[in-house]
Amino acid sequence: MQVNGNNGNGNGKRRMLRMSGNELMSHPLLPPGYYIPTSRKIHASKRMRELLRTESLLVGPAVCDPMGAKLAMNHGFKVVYFSLPSFAAAYLGTTDMDLCSGVEIADVARRTVSALRKFQLTAAVGDPETGVPPRSLHIPPVVADVNGVSNISNIRLATELYVGAGLAAAQIDDQVLPRGSNTREAMIPHSEIAGKLKMARVVADDCGNLDFVIIARTGGLGALDEPGSSRGLDRAVERALRYLDSGIPDMVGGDLPRNDHAQVERFCWEVRKRFPKAIFGFNWSSSLSNPEPLRFSELADIGVKFILVTLGAQANRSGLNEVLQGMAEGQTQAFTELQPDEWAADARSHAQFSDETYRRLVGKMFGAGPVGNESSEELAKEKVV
Repeated sequence: MQVNGNNGNGNGKRRMLRMSGNELMSHPLLPPGYYIPTSRKIHASKRMRELLRTESLLVGPAVCDPMGAKLAMNHGFKVVYFSLPSFAAAYLGTTDMDLCSGVEIADVARRTVSALRKFQLTAAVGDPETGVPPRSLHIPPVVADVNGVSNISNIRLATELYVGAGLAAAQIDDQVLPRGSNTREAMIPHSEIAGKLKMARVVADDCGNLDFVIIARTGGLGALDEPGSSRGLDRAVERALRYLDSGIPDMVGGDLPRNDHAQVERFCWEVRKRFPKAIFGFNWSSSLSNPEPLRFSELADIGVKFILVTLGAQANRSGLNEVLQGMAEGQTQAFTELQPDEWAADARSHAQFSDETYRRLVGKMFGAGPVGNESSEELAKEKVV
């Protein structure tokens, strides 16, 4: 089965995908008797292409830091989405106004990929003391935004950094600043975006990652700089077709903030009239505040393959806000009234993400464990530095 560089028209075939990575294997960084999936050996971009080929639907919750990605991996998500809006909110406390540089984003994304690889090893040994069993978790490929308003040199640098960080894919959009609600956004000329898509492809290939996935997303539905008669879904479809005409994107998506099933269906249908093999992404964030959001199964039936929730990490702050409000009001009963079995459950939850057990076991394996009761030298603790 081949995955195409331009899946929309069948041209530009790139790589043959054979490995499923579902078998288990031992690993030099694990003690004997513990195992992880062989998918660890598959590059994230190749893994992403394989998932697009074999899965009916991929849901990528937005994350903005390593811990958020570990939470998503812990819950079994097969892809995670490193979101610029969530990153800006978490690290700058503001909306995404292109204030974050590609270097900053790539650095945190690199540490996120590293954390996921370490978490796979941590999960493989579990924590017997708290009853956490060993688990074999796949490492989800990480997809990140690239702001299309950047100039061509920034696109080149961002792609190089993303490939070097171990990301699986980059998504390039066509809105100009200020970003935010798509009903207020203007668009970059389509010819300029096509050039940036080509730059991303050439740079990824030059860096040795021929499988790097490139996603083009358009905000044409509510563009301000277009004549009133040409705004709307027709403009979004036209943009998607132009990007696929470039022969570059592996996936196209349109921000459809009205959360309208018919709009999404028509968008996919219109594009597939020319590109019958097109793969679609969909930003589900507009559904967060909708009383009747589109169901994931509905989107899969239409033909959407990848659902991302760009504001997922920000929306999750509401839970933290409630906890902090309770603490500020002196509501300690939430902690003091926990029953023994609830304390145990909380300890197991903490142990899922702690690498203390893993570090102790691997330290013994390499003969360089942390100082403790098993230290080989009889030294008073106060003399150990």
